[in-house]
Amino acid sequence: MKRSTHLQDVVALVAGIYAFLSPIWTTTTTRATWTMVVLGVITALVALAEMVRPDMVPLEGLMVILGAAFIVAPWVMGFSTTRPMAWTAWIVGAVTLLVGVADLQVTRTHRRDMTAPSH
Repeated sequence: MKRSTHLQDVVALVAGIYAFLSPIWTTTTTRATWTMVVLGVITALVALAEMVRPDMVPLEGLMVILGAAFIVAPWVMGFSTTRPMAWTAWIVGAVTLLVGVADLQVTRTHRRDMTAPSH
């Protein structure tokens, strides 16, 4: 299976785009909007980089960090009381975090298989 066909990368791309666009239809504040736009764009760009140039730099760990950033953003950026946007951040964060962990597992398994001696 080619690296660019991994479902994890597509899911991360969709999550990033959803986060970026979510202020359009979700009750929000200025700070929440900018947080979601910035994190969403970064997530989408990292996912695209993993799809287009998987051999470049292993970015799976960055996807885990982005997922965690989405999860803590409502508290850190002060929009946890804006429930619609906070829930959007938590859900997108959970999806992104899980995708990053799954991608790390796939990458580690693939690397281990590549370095294992063949008999």
